[in-house]
Amino acid sequence: MKNLILRIDHWVTAWCYALASWLLAVIACLGMWQVVSRFVFSQPTTWTEESMRRLLIWMVMLGVVVAVRKGALVSVDLMERLSRGTWQRVVRGVITGVHLAFFAVVVWYGVDLVWRVRFQTFASMELSMGWAYAALPVGSLLAIIATIAHHLDPQNNELASAQ
Repeated sequence: MKNLILRIDHWVTAWCYALASWLLAVIACLGMWQVVSRFVFSQPTTWTEESMRRLLIWMVMLGVVVAVRKGALVSVDLMERLSRGTWQRVVRGVITGVHLAFFAVVVWYGVDLVWRVRFQTFASMELSMGWAYAALPVGSLLAIIATIAHHLDPQNNELASAQ
């Protein structure tokens, strides 16, 4: 079971990393296009700023998945650093439990939020607001997988290099 979870997590984390990076590039291009269209062509686009905001939400939620897996989120790292043996396992268990509880709450309320805004559309585009808000439950659900994988196979690169 552990190997299956880690294989799924490896695939999920790789895709989240690639997609978040790609979204960052798209956001940068949209920002550049907004500046060029406004100041060079004197014809500002109406959809770029709103698109960038919505894509930024997705980028952050996908980036959280990678950060959770790599152990780069802020946690009680001082307690984890100072603890040894059984106490360290207890501390890691508590941190994992808090992460799982938080992400489960975000999934629950995120799904409710997506359901409530499904008929609203963006101001500049005929797209449902649900697409933007769907980043919350989707990202949190993927972060739950990353949290479990991190608990099974910790990758505390941030913690190991901290001074």
